[in-house]
Amino acid sequence: MAFDGTKVASGGADKAGRMFDISTGQTTQIAQHDAPIRCIKFVEAENSSPIVATAGWDKMLKYWDLRQQAPVATVTLPERAYAMDCNHPLLVVATAERKILIFDMNNPTTPFETTESPLKWQTRTVSCFAKKDGYSIGSIEGRVGIQYVDAKLKEKCFSFKCHRDTTNPMEALVYSVNSITHHPVYGTFATGSNDGSFMFWDKDARQKLKSHPNVGGPILSTAFNGDGKLFAYAIGYDWAQGYKGNTSSIKNTIMLHAVTEEDVKPKQK
Repeated sequence: MAFDGTKVASGGADKAGRMFDISTGQTTQIAQHDAPIRCIKFVEAENSSPIVATAGWDKMLKYWDLRQQAPVATVTLPERAYAMDCNHPLLVVATAERKILIFDMNNPTTPFETTESPLKWQTRTVSCFAKKDGYSIGSIEGRVGIQYVDAKLKEKCFSFKCHRDTTNPMEALVYSVNSITHHPVYGTFATGSNDGSFMFWDKDARQKLKSHPNVGGPILSTAFNGDGKLFAYAIGYDWAQGYKGNTSSIKNTIMLHAVTEEDVKPKQK
């Protein structure tokens, strides 16, 4: 979504990136890769000309000025892109093989840090902190990592388990963390998972604020609106069981949740 809320960018398996203009209803192609586009994001600074970043399974990160047809810059990634987020000037790209590339958008073609995920299994999502000093990362193992980019804050990094069913202590069920998004005002964050639930967390206090039970299907994507008063989540099939699991029982649906302070405001100590 563009900063002004008038345009939506999307990428897909057809290797093309497109922009939908909400005001006119018109769709235009704005990007092209040699393999499916996994990630797409508006990354310009506020009040600047729109710049869209795309990252794909062709191991390429590309920046597109919407006034031009060719990318204004490209970066070769070490592996296929799995997740990406930007809160200018911080841009984080996660790839296969648990690689993490961190960019300062003042120098967008050279990562200032390349590291490995603190989580042991495949990355599903990354989300930049509201304060732009770090990011959260989620994986298929039902775990979230809290990472700071400043070397002086590295001791504050930690990981925790979530979205797990431990009803049977002999056989715990572990669900993928598909989406993380940070609240624009309080800096707390939400997670959405294959278990069909979404939860709100306070990373500074290292505690869960509130959980919402199964909504009827895997949650694939989440987002807060600009003032944080609405929380959107997308329900759909996650392909965890392959094509045979893709039945008509799970409909692609976008839901809205009215955010309360109980959901996202840090609790008083």
